[in-house]
Amino acid sequence: MKRVVNIGGIKIGGNNPIAIQSMCNTDTRDVTETVNQIHELENAGCEIIRVAVPDMEAAQAIEAIKKQIHIPLVADIHFDYRLALECMKNGVDKIRINPGNIGDEYRIRQVVDMAKERHIPIRIGVNGGSLEKDLLEKYSGVTSDALVESALRHVEILDGLNFTDMVVSIKISDVPKMISAYKKFDVISDIPLHIGVTESGTLKSGTLKSAVGIGTLLSMGIGDTMRVSLTANPIEEVYTAYDIQQVLGLRKKNAEIISCPTCGRTQIDLIPIANEVEQRTRNIKTPIKIAVMGCAVNGPGEAREADIGIAGGKGEGLIFKKGKIVRKVPEYKIVDELMFEIEKMQGVE
Repeated sequence: MKRVVNIGGIKIGGNNPIAIQSMCNTDTRDVTETVNQIHELENAGCEIIRVAVPDMEAAQAIEAIKKQIHIPLVADIHFDYRLALECMKNGVDKIRINPGNIGDEYRIRQVVDMAKERHIPIRIGVNGGSLEKDLLEKYSGVTSDALVESALRHVEILDGLNFTDMVVSIKISDVPKMISAYKKFDVISDIPLHIGVTESGTLKSGTLKSAVGIGTLLSMGIGDTMRVSLTANPIEEVYTAYDIQQVLGLRKKNAEIISCPTCGRTQIDLIPIANEVEQRTRNIKTPIKIAVMGCAVNGPGEAREADIGIAGGKGEGLIFKKGKIVRKVPEYKIVDELMFEIEKMQGVE
């Protein structure tokens, strides 16, 4: 079992839920824009948010951002220890900085001492695209062993300074290598793991890579916090993360849509209906299973375990709950009527 690390009130490791993270794509120096995006991500269910800190102006903006949000804030820093110090002074909840990349022991110790004093965890973030040259030579390229050795180097530095409040990530866009690296590290350390596939791609390809990579690890009990990295609106990262956990039975927090693939029996335009139902139920925050079925064969019968659902007919559809038909409605009203019934079940007037 992993050690427990507290990130601004969100505990990871141990038996705690796998926390869902995302990262702003705004200019951190623009406080208003960044806060607005974080609020949107909070509403989508994001539990920890990270922002880029490229310079001192961004580090100083942390104070104003932190005062206006409701979830833990992580500062993403590369190389410059002064940015880490400034962010911690301004109330950040975690920093992502690799101790081996910030200079001599004096600089590292300053960061570690302040992190200790303020109980701020440090995430060591190893990335296949920035692996140390000697490791590239030793392993003839980026391998899972090279990634793990890089992570252990940084861990050793913090261990040497008696700092234990660590999280480790080992990210690469190659899914098999990413899985292998996390598996190897998991066996040898009790440090909580932040898992993800870096540079995974667009909404479609990135979701697929993340579902396979992250889902495989989670199914093996590996991972304490996660981010789905997508070239898309960060809200999609949060939705996808919940979907991955829900498929694995790790979360029962939102709507689960089951729908049939359609066939020659289907007499209703089911594909846009299913897409609309999925879109309109994305922000439901309590567990509910919703079926969108193409005909009576796959409707109340096969989907009887669904809390509520629709089954299409010719220009019309049935609304059913737990396999029992509630009423028949015309096709053009079917989604609105389904949403009306869902809202009643959710206690929404």
